[in-house]
Amino acid sequence: MSRGPTAPEQFATARLLLRKPKRDDAEVIFRAYAADAQVSYYMIWRPHATADETRTFVDLCLGQWAEGSEYSYAITEPDRPDHPFGMITMRRRPHEMQFGYVLARAVWGRGYATEALTCLVEWSLSQSEIWRASAFCDVDNRASARVMEKSGMSFEGVLRRYCVHPNISDAPRDCRMYAKIR
Repeated sequence: MSRGPTAPEQFATARLLLRKPKRDDAEVIFRAYAADAQVSYYMIWRPHATADETRTFVDLCLGQWAEGSEYSYAITEPDRPDHPFGMITMRRRPHEMQFGYVLARAVWGRGYATEALTCLVEWSLSQSEIWRASAFCDVDNRASARVMEKSGMSFEGVLRRYCVHPNISDAPRDCRMYAKIR
């Protein structure tokens, strides 16, 4: 399998700067959202107990960048690039990019997730090797489903017992799958 597209280290949108994370981001990420049980409720990870746990996660993201398997971006404002309040990730698969995202509760409802996701979906589908951009969410996570819809993705169906969301249950839960294709 070819390595596929190499993602830029940053993207700029009308209101956001999406940039490759830095190890120094861990403390800010921990305080902004990684320790928040309400933020992590529908995520595939539990809230972080310490900033060291967040630092380990950031190190993992940087390792995935080096491998070219996943590209995580700190979501910031252009005038505050050292204050990430969310993250969005592109996972490279053969002919596909899969996305996941999270935002601090303090910025929910402002359209930032939609803006970030739209940017990365458009970039992904402009790459000759990528034919599909997809994301999923827990069947009960209507806010995330709405983000995907507003980003131009189409609902494809419910994947039964697809993913464990450990803050809800140890058993795999049904998920809503969305995609945009070219």
